[in-house]
Amino acid sequence: MSTPAPVVDVHAHLTIKKFRDAIGRNECWHGMTSADGELDNPRNHWSTARRIEEMDRMGVDMQLVSPTDAFYQYRQDAKTTATIAAEVNDEIAELKRDHPTRFGGLGTLPMQDVDLAVAEMSRGMGELELDGFMIEDHVNGLTYDSPVFAPLWEAAEELGAFLFIHQNMRTSVAYRTRNYFLPNSIGNLVDRAITYATFVYGGVMDDYPGLKICLGHAGGYTAFAVDRMDHGWKVWPSSRGRTSGPPSSYARRFYYDSVTYQARTLRFLLDVVGADRVLLGTDWPAPMAIDDPVAWLTSQSEITAAERESILRETAASLFQRAA
Repeated sequence: MSTPAPVVDVHAHLTIKKFRDAIGRNECWHGMTSADGELDNPRNHWSTARRIEEMDRMGVDMQLVSPTDAFYQYRQDAKTTATIAAEVNDEIAELKRDHPTRFGGLGTLPMQDVDLAVAEMSRGMGELELDGFMIEDHVNGLTYDSPVFAPLWEAAEELGAFLFIHQNMRTSVAYRTRNYFLPNSIGNLVDRAITYATFVYGGVMDDYPGLKICLGHAGGYTAFAVDRMDHGWKVWPSSRGRTSGPPSSYARRFYYDSVTYQARTLRFLLDVVGADRVLLGTDWPAPMAIDDPVAWLTSQSEITAAERESILRETAASLFQRAA
């Protein structure tokens, strides 16, 4: 009997040790301070051994580790951000090398300078053997339908980089209200639907059909928005952008994590995009994490056994052959 593919969590973060050590010495780290990196969360200080113990408890064989989103630093000088990205990516690559059966790696990029971003992507996918990169929903307000990003999508397609989309601190909702944790609990989901739309209407998915893009937090409101997008696409032909078909026809061109909290929401996502486009995600170690993901998924009668295996193992195995 063949050994089953590992259970892979594609949405798990790391606050890197170099940053933590610098803050522990009361130093500023490339313009980042103790206010960054979510250091108020005790789990961001855990050792690798303690992290692996927690993975074992959760039933997770492998984490696709990405940096805490504070390390984007797109608003800094591009060369400083490139230095941050290089040091972050080096540490994540080292974690992957030291524990190749337990960790994959997603780096970060200096997205405000596309040439520097492409260079770091090439280094990350080549020399460091990362699996891809985590990027924000926009770059200082510039969305991904902008032609300035074309060299990055071309490089990502050629290199086979997995791009995980994850918001940072100020989501669109923050411009209306910053109360009640809404910039996170609702804002993350709003921003992900906007990102989906800009990739689709901007022609990016048609221009680069080999892109592997995963929309974190289950794609946000994307699955709930595509039918209304389709109706707008139908009645307002002048607003179709560079699409070659209705927006919903692109839903299966993306991947999504399973961070939904309720089976009814995950069931809806599966019905829209298919189980082969959904990967296990936890958002660990954030307070919003799903802390018992495998047991939770296994207990949901709304999800079939075949769908569960696809989410836990099979889709990740097809994407990350080096890891699986």
